[in-house]
Amino acid sequence: MNILIKLRRILDRPSRLVIGVVLRYARLFNDQKALVYGMYWLSIGKKPNLKNPTTFNEKINWLKLHDHNPKYHILVDKFAVKDYVTNVIGKEYIIPTLGIWNTFDEIDFDSLPDQFVLKTTNGGGNSGIVICRNKREFDKADARVKLHKSMAYDIYKNMGEWAYKGIKPRIMAETFMEDNTHPQNVDLIDYKFYCFNGNVKFFKIDFDRNTKHRANYYNRNADIQEFGELICLPDFDKKLDIPINLSDMIGIAEKLSADLLFSRIDLYNINGSIYFGEITFYPNSGNGKFVPKEWDLILGNYLKIR
Repeated sequence: MNILIKLRRILDRPSRLVIGVVLRYARLFNDQKALVYGMYWLSIGKKPNLKNPTTFNEKINWLKLHDHNPKYHILVDKFAVKDYVTNVIGKEYIIPTLGIWNTFDEIDFDSLPDQFVLKTTNGGGNSGIVICRNKREFDKADARVKLHKSMAYDIYKNMGEWAYKGIKPRIMAETFMEDNTHPQNVDLIDYKFYCFNGNVKFFKIDFDRNTKHRANYYNRNADIQEFGELICLPDFDKKLDIPINLSDMIGIAEKLSADLLFSRIDLYNINGSIYFGEITFYPNSGNGKFVPKEWDLILGNYLKIR
């Protein structure tokens, strides 16, 4: 019997140790199904139903295995996606690119301004991002380590996220952007729009990233929603500023997600102007816990995968 079939059968009665072993073999043999299955069980604590998924997390993992549109490889590439977004909504929403290189040693730092941002094209979330606020004080050695680590990490092989399969790792420099309307924030505020079959149902705002990371969810009318995520719990008493051009942001998110089953469109609102951030297909890799937990099913009902 094929060893991978045996390992999948072991998953019927797993312990954390057994699942850990299975994940090692799944990555070694590039078995996406075993990897997706094992990671869900390890994170959520129960067997996923990937034949007839009902919850949001189950459906996200189903998409990893079955929704293989080649366009996704472009949409998750932090450099290549810019041309796509430009064609859909216009160049004015793109943060300018200052350069693109295959390796860290190729970066022409002399050509860069005093402030800039370096990003790996294959990174997910906040991984592979280095911010330079003062070039004279910039720690190149530390940046090299962080960016090389991100470039070497294959999200497809390690997380089973199909959209990242075959993405060429490069390093991109972008213009440093600063929001003068929120000078108290060290990081830019990004607004994450959850688009189900091209329709925005919710958006999320993260805050206090450097102290006690929290995040609140809102509906498209900016009414706070009574749910959140265990990884960054909500604070329902926190009053956050809602952009006056929220309707424009929703319109942009829906244009970018028009032909996608599910996507999270991340946008910035900097000094009143809207900028594109990134497109995410698998929030928390489909393994995040919601609070209250019934929201996993509620969100799943919004997503039509067939």
